[in-house]
Amino acid sequence: MNVLVIGGTGLISTGITRQLVDAGHDVTCFTRGQTETDLPASVAFVHGDRDDRDALETARDRVEPDCVIDMVCFDPEQAAAAVEVFDGVDRYVFCSTVDVYHRPLPTNPVTEDAPTDPPVSEYGADKAACERVFAAAYGDAFDVTTIRPWSTYGEGGPVLHTFGGGTYYLDRLREGKPIVVHGDGQSLWGPCHRDDVAAAFVAAIDTPAARGETYHVTSEEVITWNQYHHVVADALGAPEPELVHIPTDVLLAAAPERTQGLRDHFQFSTVFDNAKARRDLEFEYTVSFREGVERTIAHLDENDEIEPWDSEDDDAIVEAWRAARESFLTEVGA
Repeated sequence: MNVLVIGGTGLISTGITRQLVDAGHDVTCFTRGQTETDLPASVAFVHGDRDDRDALETARDRVEPDCVIDMVCFDPEQAAAAVEVFDGVDRYVFCSTVDVYHRPLPTNPVTEDAPTDPPVSEYGADKAACERVFAAAYGDAFDVTTIRPWSTYGEGGPVLHTFGGGTYYLDRLREGKPIVVHGDGQSLWGPCHRDDVAAAFVAAIDTPAARGETYHVTSEEVITWNQYHHVVADALGAPEPELVHIPTDVLLAAAPERTQGLRDHFQFSTVFDNAKARRDLEFEYTVSFREGVERTIAHLDENDEIEPWDSEDDDAIVEAWRAARESFLTEVGA
């Protein structure tokens, strides 16, 4: 099959591109040419900006794709342009997100038919609007498959923590420094390695049952944040981590510029039902978090991308919290 990947060099899309080649497809990536990555020599490139209609049409005419996998569609205007440009392709696979759902989720685990209004963020609202544009085009312009990943990680990406994706977190673990954890560390999180997520996209391009369908492609190893930090420390060969639990509302007030992910995502227990993807796309969770995070850390080390442990003010936050806690306990006579 002749496949055009809009994107192709990002975290998930690098895995998709490699697996498409391994499956025997002819692959062309439409990118701006600003991200270097290690892809098979057979992969062709067309460079341009997806917001440039002429560039998209050039890619379409040069590739004449049977299938388009769209990894960088972020607003309904981009989706509408894609419908017009790629009218007539056999299959269009759109990368959406679980951010289309509100938080906290109405149930755990949540299925694909859960309400998407209100979404958790502006990003989620835009992705939900894109989904509606593509759904309206289904059957007229092309067959559409929508995939909603969750927390995807892997080589070329960060290892998340309470304050986001700063790699200094890994150095703090190595040096035995205290690690800030939101709440009591018992909320649930489920990272899924990009290779497992990518396999679902590849399966979606020619699976008849995937026509017009939407799928969760997320972790099957849902763990608490306390467990998460212990796994990462173990993968690093670091000492037993010293976890400092601070109430979420305190962290949001103390460091609003660093806690957007915590506000919208990390504080909530979220579990997504992958049964539909297992059934139709033969989705498998093959890379354990322990193995995947070890591979991710190795890649960061090889590229000298781990920042020093004191790059952020985590120690000041820890000390202020400890002092406040002691003051509180003294005040109430504990």
